[in-house]
Amino acid sequence: MSIPVAIPDLEVATRRYRWAYLLTVRDDMRPHIVAVNPEWVDDAMVIEVGGGTARNAAARSVVTLCYPPVDDGGYSLIVDGDATADVDRSTVRFAPTGAVLHRPAAPGFGGSSTGCGNDCEPVPPAGP
Repeated sequence: MSIPVAIPDLEVATRRYRWAYLLTVRDDMRPHIVAVNPEWVDDAMVIEVGGGTARNAAARSVVTLCYPPVDDGGYSLIVDGDATADVDRSTVRFAPTGAVLHRPAAPGFGGSSTGCGNDCEPVPPAGP
């Protein structure tokens, strides 16, 4: 599930987390997951990666960042986006296209406000 959000809202939301996983796809179509520390630059994030991750993103530019929950029972922040890879510098420029806060549903949970069967919520707007 992916819910589009304004970039300023997403930037504020990502700052609540310490780090993220970057998910790319290898040539054999298997997932490749690495821990990263994205940095906002203008309206996108720049991520230092290894050569394999950069090559994956160059070949298949639709990637995902997953920020794990900071606290027990907290939400993961899952961000879909488009990558532009600089293979020579081992960096990825990540332009977000949507995001969702997500965590497993507790027993007896009836569904989120978004219709997700788990506990999914749109990223809240940035404050004033």
